[in-house]
Amino acid sequence: MAVTEMLRMEEVSRIYRRGRLEVRALDRISLALAVGDFAALCGPSGSGKTTILNLVGCLDLPDDGRIFIEGGDIASLSSAALAALRRDRIGFVFQSYNLIPVLTAAENAGFVLELQGRPRAGIRQRVEEVLVEVGLSGLGNRRPDDLSGGQQQRVAIARALAPEPAIILADEPTANVDSATAAGLLDLMERLNAEKGITFLFSTHDERVMQRARRLLHLRDGRLV
Repeated sequence: MAVTEMLRMEEVSRIYRRGRLEVRALDRISLALAVGDFAALCGPSGSGKTTILNLVGCLDLPDDGRIFIEGGDIASLSSAALAALRRDRIGFVFQSYNLIPVLTAAENAGFVLELQGRPRAGIRQRVEEVLVEVGLSGLGNRRPDDLSGGQQQRVAIARALAPEPAIILADEPTANVDSATAAGLLDLMERLNAEKGITFLFSTHDERVMQRARRLLHLRDGRLV
């Protein structure tokens, strides 16, 4: 049976403790995303946007509640299975790009494929495909310092896209680029969503992202409002 629900969070809470201080970053959040959604988490700083991405990306675990990805309860997975889920089914695009400076654009784009242990010839072919898809054909030999901010973010999108993930999590992906570059990045992600059916979940303060999103999930003080 085909999976139609990409993500479900049920009564999820996340509490951070700093000495005696307790900060409830998420307070009984429940939400669901269908396969192919193009959704944005929005709200002020500290409202819980990045915490949700970290939980959905299996970089962190909730204190309470349950999270299902493609129908599977992540609490039932071992550490190795969680790592495989992150590697194979979830793509990450970060505000600060998080590229490896000593690697070329092509090497950065193929990094996750290397972790998967794919054959070198297959990696080269897939990297060429994704660099064309993100508009970086011919730039694969450049290192991050030789690329503009928008080009670096396209490399980050290529890296996220290369393993053919089910969902891409994008944390403030337009924060460090100008308006024209942001529009181009959003055009690219909309096209990938439409053509490949990849689910996108953004965290953002950017009105440009909110205007493009088909669903807006407003957060305040760790709650969905």
